[in-house]
Amino acid sequence: MDWIGDLFRRVTGRGPVRSETDVEQLRIAFKARYQSFRRLLEANRNVLRIMAELEQKLRGAEPFGMTYVRARCTRVATQVWQMVRHLDELAPQRHAVLFDRFREIQAQIDPFLGNSNAAEPSVPQEGSLILRLQEVTAGRTAEVGRKMANLGEVQNRIGLRVPEGFVVTTRSFRSFMRQGDLQEEIDRRLQLASGEDSDRLAAICKEIEKLILEAPMPAGLESAILEAYRDLERIRGAGVHVAVRSSALDEDAEGASLAGQYRSELNIGENSLIEAYRLVVASIYDLPAVTHRLARGLRHEDAAMCVGVLPMVDSRAGGVAYSRNPVDSEEHSVIVNSSWGLPMPVVQGLIPSDQFVVAREEPFEIRQREIRTKPTRYDCFPEEGVCRLSETGDEQTEPSLDDSQVRELARVVLRLERHYGTPQDMEWALDQEGAVHVLQTRPLQLQHRTTPACAPVDAELAQDALVSGGITASSGAAAGPVFVVETQSDVLEFPDGGVLLTVQPLPRWASLIGRASAIVAEHGSMAGHLANVAREHGVPALFSVEGAVERLAYEPEVTVDADARTVYPGRIESLLVQRKPEPNPMEGTPVHGVLKGALSHIAPLNLLNPDDARFRPEACRTFHDVTRFCHEKAVHEMFRFGRDHHFPERSSKQLYCDVPMQWWVLNLDDGFREEVEGRYVKLDNIASQPMLALWQGITAVVWEGPPPLDGKGFLSVMFGATTNTELNPGVRSRYADRNYFMIARNYCSLSSRLGAHFSLLEALVGERTSENYVSFQFKGGAADYGRRLKRVVFVRAILEQYGFHTTVNEDNLLARLEGRETEFMLGRLKILGYLTIHTRQLDMVMARPTSVEHYRKKITSDIDRILDPGGVADQRM
Repeated sequence: MDWIGDLFRRVTGRGPVRSETDVEQLRIAFKARYQSFRRLLEANRNVLRIMAELEQKLRGAEPFGMTYVRARCTRVATQVWQMVRHLDELAPQRHAVLFDRFREIQAQIDPFLGNSNAAEPSVPQEGSLILRLQEVTAGRTAEVGRKMANLGEVQNRIGLRVPEGFVVTTRSFRSFMRQGDLQEEIDRRLQLASGEDSDRLAAICKEIEKLILEAPMPAGLESAILEAYRDLERIRGAGVHVAVRSSALDEDAEGASLAGQYRSELNIGENSLIEAYRLVVASIYDLPAVTHRLARGLRHEDAAMCVGVLPMVDSRAGGVAYSRNPVDSEEHSVIVNSSWGLPMPVVQGLIPSDQFVVAREEPFEIRQREIRTKPTRYDCFPEEGVCRLSETGDEQTEPSLDDSQVRELARVVLRLERHYGTPQDMEWALDQEGAVHVLQTRPLQLQHRTTPACAPVDAELAQDALVSGGITASSGAAAGPVFVVETQSDVLEFPDGGVLLTVQPLPRWASLIGRASAIVAEHGSMAGHLANVAREHGVPALFSVEGAVERLAYEPEVTVDADARTVYPGRIESLLVQRKPEPNPMEGTPVHGVLKGALSHIAPLNLLNPDDARFRPEACRTFHDVTRFCHEKAVHEMFRFGRDHHFPERSSKQLYCDVPMQWWVLNLDDGFREEVEGRYVKLDNIASQPMLALWQGITAVVWEGPPPLDGKGFLSVMFGATTNTELNPGVRSRYADRNYFMIARNYCSLSSRLGAHFSLLEALVGERTSENYVSFQFKGGAADYGRRLKRVVFVRAILEQYGFHTTVNEDNLLARLEGRETEFMLGRLKILGYLTIHTRQLDMVMARPTSVEHYRKKITSDIDRILDPGGVADQRM
């Protein structure tokens, strides 16, 4: 460093000039510092972006899972470590204690991420591979899953008829998944998945399914399953066909049933039994199931798949019975949905079903019948594995149940409700002798209707209805763009907030529930799996709407009023405001708690003022503190390089310009076209693309001066000055006292304090579109807080018109843009340059609506002319 100092003194005239080789070595040293500084800034940008994303996840209702939390927290830690390392390159050993603080903070985060002392899933490590259903009650849920534990309870404690069978237990699942390190490989792949990248998540789920289907079975498990099947043959006869049904630990939980997300295989014989077991196990990682767990904040690690094996019921009719109306908790009725044959098509919404509304008290009066045309039924054929729809013939218009059977089903489901103490959702089958078999029971998700069923609507509004009728599968009203879902590939393209329009409300569409605003389907009933999931998430759903796809497919946006069973064109605000805001579904979930705990050591900022004596590495308590310290000290080190070596001429030049403010330029690397002697640099010698674009915006339109103040505006400014004499943005830095550019050919950072407001801009714009970004912070003002806040909102609205992503925290505006092509980014820098000048002192007039509208029109008009001088194209987003 002494040699570099001597070199600086010689080059600047304080001694004899050394050779050009010495000067070139100086350039290399400075360029190396710039590269470290640039990498530190890039890491800083990544950290702030990820922290903002994590905080939004914590506050919002978007789903996320443990994989997401671990991946993002690990990414934060990696980027913070990079900042510490690059700061050490800029100032070797000067802040070495940061390495220790980093490790201490990371050690506080690790337990939340499961890196140490993490809570393991509550599943038994010992126990039987197989349990007969007659051995099972609700107390063995951890061994057999909720579905089969409930069926065992129904048979052995309540005394209702259930198909006799057996369960392949949690221990069997763990044994299978440990074979060949299968679980380890699955966990590794899930670490690469996220809820945001649907394409990648779908591909990983397919990869995992293939791994499971090709995995070898532990010899002891395969023989145990086949032996249990032969025991069943001795009871039910040789060659008995069975249903192989999922019974996951996280299935059928109250409020998060995972309805229809796991697989069942019907009409299975001995030859296909092991393959069917693998298929059901693999379904725990199907895309709908993984997405649903993400949406409900459930950990993948806690999921385990038990499998029930039950003899097929020779079903005359089947369906679903609810002990209460799921879309109106105040209605005291039992709802029975039924169709010919097996219940599976009713559950999945594949075929029309009859509906009966029954009183909850003896003698179970049938209050309402809705008998639909049922042209097909679902039956199992003698051939193994063959189940298909067949025509119903003359029975298609006949009721699938007689009155006595309807009353018996009401009696059975109410008996279940009394035993469990909560409303029940029961899947059932009626055999050829008329006996009721309970195939599944689980807690029923109820909705509290905010408007009456089929509530009357304004007559004028009703004239505009696009479709009406159908069945309210989930209560509420919502609006959004229409998107038709027909194939699995449509799932990947489905837009956030879209109205899901489909012919059949299949269970696999449940993976879209977290992104859909509403659902409209031509078929289905309130008894289907998709209806259950919609109610769990509070997504309005209207099913059995004839011709819905043809009549709605080309509407750009619609409003779905599920309670009034009507769909309107456009966005009807009067209907939407009636809907109560839904609670955050992630609140209180295990994953939400993990993120909240980890974020408490990541996001809080305690180091605010760089001039404070406590602004030291030892005071860093969170990763945000470390980030803040590194960023401030890195800027300090960049200027210090020239200052400490008596080389200010090399470190910064004053911009020679007509703008009546001081603008200083620090050339980090290749920001000048030619070497500059003396104090000033002219604009034609600037090679930095981002700075030139920013400067075009700064100088494009002459500032008219401060807006005229009224009396209240003047008093507001005076009050602001007396209550905040420094008028600083809360985080002071000596480098904000002037307007400083730090530049390279593709990089620009501007710290600007103009009047009473502060702005900080950073941009990297080059040929690599994926690396391009612009970050802009705007804060301060001379007026009172209310007016400053209104100005921030005013500026935010303008920026969002032109594609910026913005957040507002009190009177502090953060805007960002990334990943766009060069010309687009340079155009946006022109906008920021213009706003830096022309939003000064606008806070003073923010209380006058006429003035606000005047400046909004002027600013928008000016920006459009800057972006498109010829006035040909609309440049807004």
